[in-house]
Amino acid sequence: MLKKALHKIEQTIAWSRSKLGDKQFIFLSAVLVGISAAFAVIVLKAFAHWVFTFATYVSRILKLGFFNSFLPIIGILLTVFVIKKFLSGTIQKGTSQILYAVAKKASIIPRKQMYAQIITSSLTVGMGGSAGLESPIVITGAAFGSNYAQKYRLSYKDRTLLIGCGVAAGIAAAFNAPIAGVLFAIEVLLVDVSISAFTPIMIAAATGALVSVIVLDESILLSFKQQEDFNYHNIPFYTFLGVFTGLISIYYSRNFQRVEHFFSRLKLGPYKKALFGSTLLAILIYVFPTLFGEGYESIRILSESDPGQLLEDTLFSGFRNNSWVLLLFVGCTMMLKAFASGLTIGSGGNGGNFAPSLFLGSYVGFFFSKIINLIGLSKLPISNFTLVGMAGILSGLFHAPLTAIFLIAEITGGYNLMIPLMIVSSISFAISKRFEKHSMDVKNLAKKGHAFTSNKDANVLSTLDTNSIIQTDYLTVSPNENLDKLVDLISNSTQVVFPVVNLENELVGVVYFNDIKEIIFNTYRVKYTLIKEIMTAPKQIITPEDSMEVVMNKFEETKMAFLPVLKNNKYYGFISKSLVLEAYRTKLKSMTIE
Repeated sequence: MLKKALHKIEQTIAWSRSKLGDKQFIFLSAVLVGISAAFAVIVLKAFAHWVFTFATYVSRILKLGFFNSFLPIIGILLTVFVIKKFLSGTIQKGTSQILYAVAKKASIIPRKQMYAQIITSSLTVGMGGSAGLESPIVITGAAFGSNYAQKYRLSYKDRTLLIGCGVAAGIAAAFNAPIAGVLFAIEVLLVDVSISAFTPIMIAAATGALVSVIVLDESILLSFKQQEDFNYHNIPFYTFLGVFTGLISIYYSRNFQRVEHFFSRLKLGPYKKALFGSTLLAILIYVFPTLFGEGYESIRILSESDPGQLLEDTLFSGFRNNSWVLLLFVGCTMMLKAFASGLTIGSGGNGGNFAPSLFLGSYVGFFFSKIINLIGLSKLPISNFTLVGMAGILSGLFHAPLTAIFLIAEITGGYNLMIPLMIVSSISFAISKRFEKHSMDVKNLAKKGHAFTSNKDANVLSTLDTNSIIQTDYLTVSPNENLDKLVDLISNSTQVVFPVVNLENELVGVVYFNDIKEIIFNTYRVKYTLIKEIMTAPKQIITPEDSMEVVMNKFEETKMAFLPVLKNNKYYGFISKSLVLEAYRTKLKSMTIE
């Protein structure tokens, strides 16, 4: 029955494709991708909320303090089992794979990502792994957009645009924040779009948010209604909070990656690695239960009038009304979050850093304002600083200040905190950018030249394949041949550069036509001059593995029009700068999203 219904829907979409104009079909596609992404959000959020509620209920009724600690071990082991048995043994994690798909895979995302992220992240985070569901949601939405575009044979530009639609719809549905969804898609993923591309992305975001509001219980979403008025006298403290969140962002990013790298180098099988990492995570959660799952419930508690609730059902419940113990608990949780998230994902679980950034930000904001109040330096509105801190960490980790500002503005139900949000987000971003050139998701890819950054030229060059531009049909000469052999080649070809190779096909020099024009008209010198006497050493060498950005840097450095290519230390061919620029112009035209 379901199969017939889906077939009918596909037929209707195919019919629409033939009847509608290109732009109208993209608008329809944005709606459909938005609906798909929203239902992925509903499944993930509902399951995670149900498990959290169940675990909390069991712990309180049976007074089993270890129960919440035990669940993440099961969840991560199940995640590894599903990946090994049903997902070919591997799964890509984090939104960096979207960037890689756009930069290197012509915006083609594997079909399995439409369901793999939902299954694995629901097991990991739903059962208490200290990570977030937003990155899996974003990847799922992007996969829906990419595979939809492939199904109906849309162009690279339209595939990329629908990936952005899926991403925007996912964020919009997860937070009921359509503006933040649009900004996240454009600020983090689609760094080079025209104004007209906003329309389908806005349609998708609005669709995702609407479906989420209609179907999903509002209590499951992260939202706040209560907040104190903004007092401009507190601007100096918001400035210091911006600095603090920027530094904490760097701390989180570096320590999270250290934990991930530790597990990547660990010589253990996947199940042993999962058991080892999840056991360490279980110990952290036993001592600091707020590290369980996404942690959104504890964010709400911190922003309300009785934050002491955090200490209930913990080892520190006897100090519920002690502000200093609460502050110490919040501070320790804040510093351990990077390790908890790193253990969750590094040991084999699946999740993202979007939710941890909000969790960490709320704790940073609370810690900062609470300590100022306790030492009597000022009387700060703790709930406001708790909310604004989320924007600071999100901006610092993802290098996305606009997304951070509008996300917090939307989930708080108003824009009363716009000024402190702008101050904290921009300062945090500036500090994080000073020490970390790229955001967490872009950092590793940018090192390999695989991801889009804010550098438009580098973005276009990263999509060009060096191998496709290498010319291997150049005529070669031997170093011990007379110059008359070279003159004969010049008269019978259009080459202006000649590689000089020995018997082992090793490049020993290069002869440029412009360098020998005077010699070739001297009959005596042509007859008695050997090629090795006039050849020059190449100023730079290119390999097929070099990225096009590296190739262009070598052209700029040498000021040459041609550079030789070596493969396995043997002569392979030449790259012409003019051909690179021609390929660049062609790719730039095809990539412009309108």
